[in-house]
Amino acid sequence: MTFDLTGRRALVTGAGHGIGAAIAVALARAGADVAVHHGHSAGPAAEVGAAIEALGRKAVVRQADLTRTEEVDGLLDDVAGFLGGLDVLVCNAGGMVGRSPVAEMTDDHYQRVVDLNLGSTFRTARAAVPHLREAGVRGRVITMSSLAAENGGGAGSAVYAAAKAAVRGFTKGLAKELAAGGTTVNAVAPGFIGGTAFHDTFTPPEVQRTIVAGVPLARAGTPDDVAGAVVWLASDAAAYLTGATIDIDGGAWFR
Repeated sequence: MTFDLTGRRALVTGAGHGIGAAIAVALARAGADVAVHHGHSAGPAAEVGAAIEALGRKAVVRQADLTRTEEVDGLLDDVAGFLGGLDVLVCNAGGMVGRSPVAEMTDDHYQRVVDLNLGSTFRTARAAVPHLREAGVRGRVITMSSLAAENGGGAGSAVYAAAKAAVRGFTKGLAKELAAGGTTVNAVAPGFIGGTAFHDTFTPPEVQRTIVAGVPLARAGTPDDVAGAVVWLASDAAAYLTGATIDIDGGAWFR
């Protein structure tokens, strides 16, 4: 078994920067043609697409609002048409929106967090199912959970943590639905991944240092740490794994 993805066709959502960008480039480095989705990162996403093409792989860059069904359906049809099908879907898009204690959170904030994380994963996976069924045993879905799903997250992130826990449950249910056709569905759950817009936006530097100090492997994770696990899950080497969650957190959470 190898991690060779030559001939595979992949879509990575939220791939304009950070973890998603690293995943898109890593899939291409392993041989896949990759569609790069972004929400509001046209410039950085174009750079990711160029990096994929520099590796000799086909790339397409597309924008879509994953909270809108018609845009998600259009994205999947467009991407599958360009690539000639779809074998690998990485549902990476998501985010915290903002930190807010439950007692102060508005209904609008709550809905935005749920829609951005669980809703986008659901809509993208739903639209991808017909293409993945055509892919058969090459079909892979990798979703993005979080360490927050296990420990409730940091201050003001209870709903984000709940949404990421829901992604984990959705992953298990979808794995059951697609198993008969050979498609596998697994989640990755990053812990503290440094150098990303997520923590640069929502986590003060002194809090970041405290978090890293508590990681058993004594360092922050990197986007490439997550990307390596995704490449493995997308490959034939992980063909008998489905419904699982892979923790990528330096030992911060032991099951």
